[in-house]
This record gives sequence, structure tokens and C-alpha cells, in this order.
Amino acid sequence: MTQSSLINSLPSRISAVQKRINIASQSAGRTPNSVQLIAVSKKFSGSHVTSAIAAGLRDFGENRVQEALTKIQRETQQKTCWHLIGHLQQNKTRTAVSVFDWIHSVDSPKLLQKIDQMAQEQATSPQVLFQVDLAGESTKHGASLDDVRRMFDLAGKCQAVDVRGLMLLPPWHKDPERVRPYFRRLRELRDSLINDGVDSTFVSELSMGMSHDFEVAIQEGSTMVRIGTAIFGPRTN
Repeated sequence: MTQSSLINSLPSRISAVQKRINIASQSAGRTPNSVQLIAVSKKFSGSHVTSAIAAGLRDFGENRVQEALTKIQRETQQKTCWHLIGHLQQNKTRTAVSVFDWIHSVDSPKLLQKIDQMAQEQATSPQVLFQVDLAGESTKHGASLDDVRRMFDLAGKCQAVDVRGLMLLPPWHKDPERVRPYFRRLRELRDSLINDGVDSTFVSELSMGMSHDFEVAIQEGSTMVRIGTAIFGPRTN
């Protein structure tokens, strides 16, 4: 399928994804509006984003700050919400807090403090999630459970950022059922944090689930699904 035909098919692809979200939500006894769809536009062009906006999407996820900047600047006249879902290098923090509404990938107490400092200086208030490492994969980032608890100890002291929950990037497996235990563990971690006294408003969101496994993630409590391929098609680079 050509890029132009992929763009032309966006409305039907988005509709199909939304239908799957609705079915998964209902099967878990949840309402469809309890799950936020984030279209992962990383490595896709600004034209893809513009077409997705025209088809009704407003939330977009990007992995890299510099790549996202051109798309964000292109859509300044549109009502959009931008999510940084990739690893944030500390030297990109100032730029990130000035353009992203959400940062899903806070993975250390030091980075949380840096984001809060930069947000105060930029007079912004990004909403943040703590990326949790539940698998110990050397190729992926994420905070240890000890660091997660340290970050929640700091959450109430933040002056600018709004701590909202947890994010997970589990090991990939073609069978979504093999990934389910990681989704369940993140939900159980959220529940454990609340039981230990963490303010429930700090853990209201669970960002987990992608194109091949988001239905299972929803069944396990996901409130944000990050969908790229099922919306935009396969990436070519």
C-alpha cells in the first residue's frame, strides 16, 4: 500500500481501532471513554498527523523531541495534545517541557526533579507518568520499583509537574497473552501504591498497550493505549 493510500485509509483504520477499544472496554466491564487513544506518529510525516487530525484524532505520541518539534510547530493552529513516550535525555528536558503536554517516560528521581525545575522556569505544567521496569531488559529504560517509590515520595513536592500515573513498555511477544502478566503487575503495583498511602490522583493513569496487545492491556486496566501501526500502517524506517 502506498503512503497516499495509507493516508486516505486513516479514517477507516481509526474507526476500526476505536471499535476494538470499545469492545475490549465493554468485555472488561468498563466504558469506552475510560480509555484514551494516543496515535503514535513517530517516524511518520507531518502529513500523516494532519490527516489524522482531520479524521478526529487529537492525541499524538512521539519518541524523540527533535522529530516531534517540526510536527508540533506545523499544527499550532490545531487543538492537539502531544505525548512524549520515548526516553527523555536530560539535555532535552528544557525543550520537552515547553512543547509536550504529557511525558510518559520519567524513569528516575533525578529526571523528575529536572523536569519540575525546567517546567517552573518555562512556566509550563506537563503531566507525567513514571515508566516502570518490570522485565529488566537491557535495551529498554524504566525505573526500578525502589526508584518508583522514591519518585512518589517526591511527587507531592513538585511545584510544576502533575504526576498522573505509570507507564509500561513490556517485552514484545506476538501472543498478547504472554504479555498479560506484565500489564497485570503494573495494575497491581498501582493498587499497592494506593494501599501504601500514595495519593490516588498521582496514579489515576496506566499507559500500557500497543497495536498488537492493547485489548489485553485494556482488560488489565489500561487507561491510555499507544497505537501506531494499526492506525498509520507499518513503519518503513
